[in-house]
Amino acid sequence: MRLTKSTDIALRIVMRLAVVDGRSNPTTREVADVMGVQYTHAAKVVSQLQHLGVVEAKRGRGGGLALTATGRAGSIGHLVRQLEGVGDVVDCEGDVPCPLSSACRLRRALRQAQEAFYASLDPLRVDDLVADPTGPVLLTLQPR
Repeated sequence: MRLTKSTDIALRIVMRLAVVDGRSNPTTREVADVMGVQYTHAAKVVSQLQHLGVVEAKRGRGGGLALTATGRAGSIGHLVRQLEGVGDVVDCEGDVPCPLSSACRLRRALRQAQEAFYASLDPLRVDDLVADPTGPVLLTLQPR
């Protein structure tokens, strides 16, 4: 299973916000610089995280990004499902439908594997991801 680049960026942003929470509210640009991602990608991801209720963004003086209570307490598996969207691992009904689609066992096996992947992330929370040694490293990161 491979996650999209957007999901990868989202998880990194959430982890960064989890360790700076309460110290300061970094801007999207600051988080993008520290995490080594393009600002435009980070801005799109932050907007999506806001829509999901994971991140709060305030404009102007004293503004910035902060992790919400939902973002901190929510399941990583649930978040990844929301970011990745619902869909099959393979597209059996694409432009050229698979000739095995009426009798294929692979599609079901791949769906089960995908759900097992998400299920393994379900018990994890953001605090689990930023526990030692990750959290202290996240705090030492500097803009590239």
